[in-house]
Order: sequence, then structure tokens, then C-alpha cells
Amino acid sequence: MNRLIVILLALTSSLMNSATASESEGWGLASKMIPIPAGASESLQNSLISIDQPDVALRKSQSPTSLEDWNQLIAARAKTRNVPLKQVEKMMDVRIKKDLIDGIKVYWITPNKIAEAHKDHIMLYVHGGAYVFGGGDASVSEAAIIANSSGITALSIDYRMPPDYPFPQAIDDTVRVYREILKEYKPSAIALGGTSAGGGLALATTHQLKSLGLPVTGAIYAGTPWADLTKTGDTMFTNEGLDRVLVTYHGTLEGAALLYANDQDLKSPLLSPVYGDFINFPPTILVTGTRDMFLSDTARTHQKIRASGGTADLLVFEGLSHAGYLFDLASPESRQTYQEISDFLKAHLD
Repeated sequence: MNRLIVILLALTSSLMNSATASESEGWGLASKMIPIPAGASESLQNSLISIDQPDVALRKSQSPTSLEDWNQLIAARAKTRNVPLKQVEKMMDVRIKKDLIDGIKVYWITPNKIAEAHKDHIMLYVHGGAYVFGGGDASVSEAAIIANSSGITALSIDYRMPPDYPFPQAIDDTVRVYREILKEYKPSAIALGGTSAGGGLALATTHQLKSLGLPVTGAIYAGTPWADLTKTGDTMFTNEGLDRVLVTYHGTLEGAALLYANDQDLKSPLLSPVYGDFINFPPTILVTGTRDMFLSDTARTHQKIRASGGTADLLVFEGLSHAGYLFDLASPESRQTYQEISDFLKAHLD
């Protein structure tokens, strides 16, 4: 029996070595058809059937090449993506109030029904948008969803962004607001989070809080976080063209990374928090999908928190692209996402 095991191990090693020796740069895969995922919810399947396949070449050609181009693109997206606050209030059964905290624009989102478990808790929300989009009134949408679904007061931070305010302004603004909130709430009663760049910013801000000797929050929500601004994660390659939201790293996404980074090393933990130290990290809930280009980075973050002795929950949806849970709130994926966030906050905020 022992001799048989040795022979099998030798054969396996030989096969693996022969494969890697001929493909040291990676594996070239022939073009293949990816079917609509039968394991996804019916609503997600129907949504995928109803749209055209993403055009990778077009997306790669769409990166702004000047500051003027960036400002025009930011303004154009702001016009199309802002939902009137009164409409958000009605849809989400919340009250929204604009405010300034230490000079930073913020939005208070108060649910009309605050859960008893959260009467002394607050959710600090940082919006997504590749660190360049999604500011102003648009920064409120997901914060209002969480306020409604969890019954928790939320504070959306309209942090300053490039081109005028590159890294580290977003982190600095978030820390400044957090310092003020600490005057009213204990750290264990505060959650911090967001989706995409917002999820990455929540992680990076936590690294910064630790380096400053400030107490960390009681919980983190990192929805498909942009945890690595480089094209390193496996699914940045395998899900290119399959992720119907991000589509490709090259183009606007890569351009936004460089614009935000302001000539700093993209692998700095404050830019790409997956490379940071996760010792004594707060309990974190992470969300992604099998077609999300950030799936690998989300999984890597989850693994690093767990390997450092922390608590982390990872929610992965079949067939879901980047942040797909945000686009159809009636879908099973969206309902489960916000229910899981609600349960997580109840379990970990004190």
C-alpha cells in the first residue's frame, strides 16, 4: 500500500510539473460559451437573458485621458444616477437630513422604525463608485437601504474625491467624521461599510484607525470590496467579459485607480487593503458573486481576516456580477444580502 501511494504521488507530481513547465506565464483557454447559470435565481437568469453580452473592447477604449475628460464623465454620470432624496425617503421609509461634520458633507438617514436592538447604534456608510463617482445625493441610496432593512440610523459620508481630492482624502475625511461620531457613540456601537470602492474604503480606513491608535468599529460591511487596485486577483482575469457591471479592469476602472492613487504605490495597504495587517480586525461581512471580477479579492480579504484570528462571513451568489444585489431590490440575492447584513449587525454591534 505504501509503495502504491508513493507511485501515485510521483505520477501526480510529474503531471503537475509538466503542466506548469509549459505554461509558466499562465494558461491559454480557447473561447468557450458560458451558459446562463441554472443555479441562479429565476429573476437573475431572466435578467441575464434579457441583456447583450458586455463589449470588452468598447469598455477598454472608454478611459478618460485628461482631467477635463474625467470631470465631464463625472458630471455626466451624476446627472443620470441621482435619485431625488424625497423619492428615496418615500421608497425606503426613512428621513434624510444633510449636514456638515468637521467640514465634511454627510447625510443622516433615520428609519421611521428603528429596531430596538439598534436604538443606540449607527452605521457609517461610505459609497462606491471607483473613488471618483457616486458622490452627492447619489451617495445615499444604499445607506438608505441598510437603514430600512436593519432598522438602524445611518450616516452617509460624502467624502471628497479626485480629480481635485485624490488619495488619501477619502480616508482622511472618513476618519475625521469617525472621530466626531466617537464623541456620541462607543466604538462597539458603530458599523462601517459600503459596496465596491466603499467596501475597500471601509477596510482601508480600518487599517488607518489601527495605525493612528484609534479604536476600530464594532463591525464592517464590505460588499464586493475593491480591496486590490491592481489587476492581481484570479477573477480579474477569468471574469473579464463575464462580469456585466465592471466588464474589464482596463479602461475606466484602471484609470480611476491611477487617478485616485495620485502616483502612490497601488499595493499600499491604504490603497489596496488586502495587503494590510488584519490582526484585531472587526467582525466583517463580505458579499460577492461568481461572475464578480472582485470575487477573488473578496475571498482573499475573507481569508486574511480569518487567518489573523478574526471573524468574517462570506456570502457568494451564483451568477451574480459586481454589486448585482444593488440593482434589483426585489431579487432573492438582494433580499438575502440585506437580511444577512441586518443579522450580522445585530450579532456584532454592542
